[in-house]
Amino acid sequence: MKVARALAAAALALLPALAFAQQHRAQPQHASAQVELHIAVQRAKLDNGLRVVLAPDHTSPTIAVDVVYDVGGRNEERGHSGFAHLFEHMMFQGSANVARGEHFKLVTSHGGTLNGSTSEDRTNYFEMLPRSELPLALWLEGDRMRALDISQFNFENQRKVVEEEFRMRVSNAPYVPAELRLDSMANEGYWPYEHPAIGNMADLEAAQLQWVREFHDKYYAPNDAVVAVSGDFDPDECMALVRKYFGPIHPQPNVPAYNPGPFPQQKAPRDAIMVDDHAELPAIMMGWPIPPSRTKDHYAIEMLAMLLSDGDSSRLESSLVREHAIATEVDASTGDRRGPDTFYVTLKVASTATVPQVQRAFDAILQRIQHAPPSDEEMHKLRNRIEAHFLFGLQSNFARAQKLAEFELYWGDANLLMGELDKYRSVTKQDIERVAAQYLKPETRSRIEVKPGVKGGH
Repeated sequence: MKVARALAAAALALLPALAFAQQHRAQPQHASAQVELHIAVQRAKLDNGLRVVLAPDHTSPTIAVDVVYDVGGRNEERGHSGFAHLFEHMMFQGSANVARGEHFKLVTSHGGTLNGSTSEDRTNYFEMLPRSELPLALWLEGDRMRALDISQFNFENQRKVVEEEFRMRVSNAPYVPAELRLDSMANEGYWPYEHPAIGNMADLEAAQLQWVREFHDKYYAPNDAVVAVSGDFDPDECMALVRKYFGPIHPQPNVPAYNPGPFPQQKAPRDAIMVDDHAELPAIMMGWPIPPSRTKDHYAIEMLAMLLSDGDSSRLESSLVREHAIATEVDASTGDRRGPDTFYVTLKVASTATVPQVQRAFDAILQRIQHAPPSDEEMHKLRNRIEAHFLFGLQSNFARAQKLAEFELYWGDANLLMGELDKYRSVTKQDIERVAAQYLKPETRSRIEVKPGVKGGH
């Protein structure tokens, strides 16, 4: 989980759509009562393999529909990168009963919003609408799952859109090229995460329509997807609509098995220097390979990330930014990937400081954590903040639909989401000290020094 920047101090009060039960367990007087997450989840599976997750809640007269396909950057072949992201765009270009551009018009004219997103691990498409428009959302998603218009015109049109997006979001965005380069370094030799989900522009330029159609035929099928609905609806009526609009769609009998091979062991540090014409300040970016999400050590590493950079009193923020003023911005996070993951640290160097000075300060802070656990006060704060971040992150219908769909897709059961808080609560201060020493080692570190170029003014 990438921890949100703002502290949700009043998170529990802002979550009327979730049912929480406070468990007053034997604990010190200064500790707050623990809050348990309860979402009424119903799961089903159609004959064609489509998995369905329903989370009815009648607090607000709205609904969210999220369709998540088990295809992302990790499924792409060498030379064919960016296809999953391309289909994030292609899926809005029309289908059998919806003309090009009509998907947007139909949703927005009925008071809704919509979008899609692509990651290394999945692609999703969603609508948020008034509760009366649930049939519209499901019909639209069913129609494009069944009969997407993959024409030469749409392909060429969206290829240009993606290329322009790459120029805006990557080529001309400060620090982003270095972030992608760091991912490539930290995952060197492991293709699923070595290349960016947004794709390689040379691959996209060389792509042929037939390749794109074959990619679509492999993955965009009901037996490779989850439909999640959250909000104000009747479950029986919703399931009837799902069966009506998705039930007749034929499954894909030969969805390729995901078999990426082992993650290669890193035995020596990797370093690079990048000049960024759009960067205003120098920066240090570091990455270390860590275990996949939802493993015991991953929870501890996420808590380590919070200890380092979440909030004004975090180790890096309080020291590098506030006390010594040698950094303007600090961040520590995990990539939150299904497969082998990465721990990231980014330090933007103040104009009055030097890169070696900031690096030494960071190394000293990390070494202290590796040799001494957090204090009891820090652990109390971390547990309170993880509760607030986690629960606040499930406030909206869409957030719940997306997270439930991902848990169903990634881990086989949406209900596993309800046990996540206890996983974080079980992390001890000794666990944080141990994972810092075990995974954040000099020999497994990848590091990029970003130097501002001419446009950055330095």
